[in-house]
Amino acid sequence: MFLKSVIGLIFLLSVATFSARAGLNVDFEDLSLPGGESSWSGNYPIDGAGGSGELTHFTSRGVSFVNFSDGDWGFWEGFGYSNMSDATTPGSGNQMSAYAGTGHNAGDDIYAVGFAGYSTIPVLILPTTTELVGGYFTNTTYTALSMLNGDAFSKKFGGDTGDEPDWLLLTITGKNQADAATGTVDFYLADYRFSDNSLDYVLDEWAIVDLAPLGAVKSLEFTLSSSDTGPFGMNTPAYFAMDNLIVPEPVTAMLLGLGTVLLRRRRA
Repeated sequence: MFLKSVIGLIFLLSVATFSARAGLNVDFEDLSLPGGESSWSGNYPIDGAGGSGELTHFTSRGVSFVNFSDGDWGFWEGFGYSNMSDATTPGSGNQMSAYAGTGHNAGDDIYAVGFAGYSTIPVLILPTTTELVGGYFTNTTYTALSMLNGDAFSKKFGGDTGDEPDWLLLTITGKNQADAATGTVDFYLADYRFSDNSLDYVLDEWAIVDLAPLGAVKSLEFTLSSSDTGPFGMNTPAYFAMDNLIVPEPVTAMLLGLGTVLLRRRRA
C-alpha cells in the first residue's frame, strides 16, 4: 500500500512539474482581428485636444497589456497586436509586422507588438503574482530593416565597414505587487559587438527568453536601448514582437506544494 501511494505521488508530481514548465500559454489567439493582414494598436479617440489620447488595455488569457493611442495625432504606444507577415517592406508604415514573418508556432497567427514610446512603455499585468517561465521575442520588420540598411533617422548597424559595435537591447523588468523591481532580464535583438563580423546578427526568428530570474512578479515593464542615439534619445525604431508568454497555472503550484507536504508527512 505504501509503495502504491509513493508511485501515485511520484506520478502526480511528475505531471504537476511538467504542467508547471508548460504553464498557461498566452498566445494571443483568443484575440480577434478583422481578417487578412491586420492589427490593433489602440482605439485612437479624436477629441480635438491632440495628445490627450486614451490609456486603455487589451487582455489575452487573463493577462492585461497596456496601450495608449491618440486619434488627433494618429499615434500609439505600449502594446498592440497583429497577424501581419510583411518581412520585406521598410519604414514606419510597416511597424506592426514581425520580421520572422509569422507568429511563433505554426498556425499561430496573432502576436503582440510592443512600442516603447515617449510617454507609455509596454507593460503587462498578471492577474496574480506568479513566477513566469519565459516568452518568445523577435524584431519587427520596421526595426530590423532599419538596423540592416539604415534609414532617414537611423544608422546602418556596423557602419559601412561592418566593424562598428552596434546593438539593440530589450530589458525586461519584473515588478511585485508593491511596484518594486524584482530583477531585470536583458536580451539582445541585434548585436554587432563581435570581433568576428560573421557572428553579428539582427534577430530574424523567434527566440525564447528565460524570465524565471525575475522571481515572483505582478507586472513586467519593457524598455529598449540602442548604440544609435542622438539628442532626442534612441534613433533605432523602438519596437519588438512577443508571443507565447508562458505563465505557470496556479493549480500546478498547489499540486507541487501538496506533494511536498505529503512527502514530509510520509518521511516523518
